[in-house]
Amino acid sequence: MLNPFRKGADTHPLVVSMTGVKLGERFAQIGCAHGGRLAAVAAKVGLSGRAVAIVPDAASAARATDGAAEAGVLVDVEQAPPTRLPLADEGFDLAVIDDTGGLLRQISAHDRGATGREVWRILRPGGRVMVITSGPPSGITAWLGRAPEDQPFTAESDLQTAGFKSVRTLAEREGLIFVEGIKPRPS
Repeated sequence: MLNPFRKGADTHPLVVSMTGVKLGERFAQIGCAHGGRLAAVAAKVGLSGRAVAIVPDAASAARATDGAAEAGVLVDVEQAPPTRLPLADEGFDLAVIDDTGGLLRQISAHDRGATGREVWRILRPGGRVMVITSGPPSGITAWLGRAPEDQPFTAESDLQTAGFKSVRTLAEREGLIFVEGIKPRPS
């Protein structure tokens, strides 16, 4: 059981469950605010799958590399902007955009749109995108009136603009918001 009063509670099981990642899938994560969280999802694809992290800077690359090494999982880590993913067209089953560190909130609306188009490009038809972002304060933090430095990012409209269907917020739990979209199969 997670202790809601412990700072930095382990949200890995929740993230793995919400992504629905399966053995043998090809998984790409854009951004890395927490290496352990990345490694927990990457571990589920196993040796028959593939896990790639595309990160914008050296600090994120170090988090991703360290998290994968600590968990003993294979993750290819590449440094590139989220607007130009160095990945093959339709090469992935699942893309996770980790906005918990503010990756999307820190870029312009134009660049968020470009990121959505890039994720669309790398996903196979029927593939899924999951945006994980930080939620507003809750519990005693909200009660005390301590607001976060920045407001949560809302991903639904950007995913819909990029062409994703069935876009919806799956859950708001343990300080995280999970938004999913599906790349439709051709008719």
